[in-house]
Amino acid sequence: MERLSSGAPIPAPLRGSVMALGNFDGFHAGHQAVVGRAIDRARAEGRPAIVATFDPHPMRLFRPDTPSFRLTTLDQRAALFARAGADAMLVFDFTPELAALDAAAYVRLLTDQMGVAAVVTGQDFTFGKGRSGTIDSFAQFGLSAEAIAPVTDGEGVISSSRIRAALQAGDCDTATRLLTRPFAIEGIVQHGDKLGRTIGFPTANIDMGSYLRPAYGIYAVRGLLPDGRVLDGAANLGIRPSFDPPKELLEPHFFDFTENLYDQRIAVQLIRYLHGEVKYDGLDALMAGIARDCDDARQILAGTPYLA
Repeated sequence: MERLSSGAPIPAPLRGSVMALGNFDGFHAGHQAVVGRAIDRARAEGRPAIVATFDPHPMRLFRPDTPSFRLTTLDQRAALFARAGADAMLVFDFTPELAALDAAAYVRLLTDQMGVAAVVTGQDFTFGKGRSGTIDSFAQFGLSAEAIAPVTDGEGVISSSRIRAALQAGDCDTATRLLTRPFAIEGIVQHGDKLGRTIGFPTANIDMGSYLRPAYGIYAVRGLLPDGRVLDGAANLGIRPSFDPPKELLEPHFFDFTENLYDQRIAVQLIRYLHGEVKYDGLDALMAGIARDCDDARQILAGTPYLA
């Protein structure tokens, strides 16, 4: 799958595309319906299928002080779109100039500069200056468009907001169900203070970056290594209250694993929230608490099938 930028020409073989247009952060069940329809239509019409996304997220331009909220990185989205069958991912650089385009100019950008033949969006998708463009605006300015109804469950519309709320409440099961896979934090394993290895629980420290901050605490997790191996473990996500100075990290400990992961990019799936962060009274109490958490996590993961 090719990765395109809105600031560069679209290669000739990818012009005439059907484009799934949205932000698609999280790529949850609702997003999958939009992208799936775009790919199906592209295949039926013999056209390339492109999935568009925005980076930075529009909220970063309009509300720059908003706390971190991303559910996926661009790399994660690229992998998810490729797995869905897209031919390319187009990343719109969301600048003040792009935000200032009116609906007509926005459609011309798609048709004239990018050669888009048709778009597929969610019914609530808006675009252009002041969010003035709607699904009807595409046809008004000469671009074939199709809107996909929201995907719902027994509690309402499946949305990124619901997933964020579930994660902030420590409800990994709901987040997994809405995403159709566990929420995963991906990052480079950093060097830390290496205390964990001295007490028998080495950890792979990962910075949270622009990800949403789920509930701080202890999780049963699965690690996905670059070579395809999957590791079970337990992780602390938070500021490590038993250590000074506090530092926000995701710190997974993988069971029965002693290899060096420094400087490797790994993904850590949050499978089950065990409890909030605890400040232990001394090293012995800390070690006993970690051992209990590892035992609990092993039991949970033994009964939880792996979802990619």
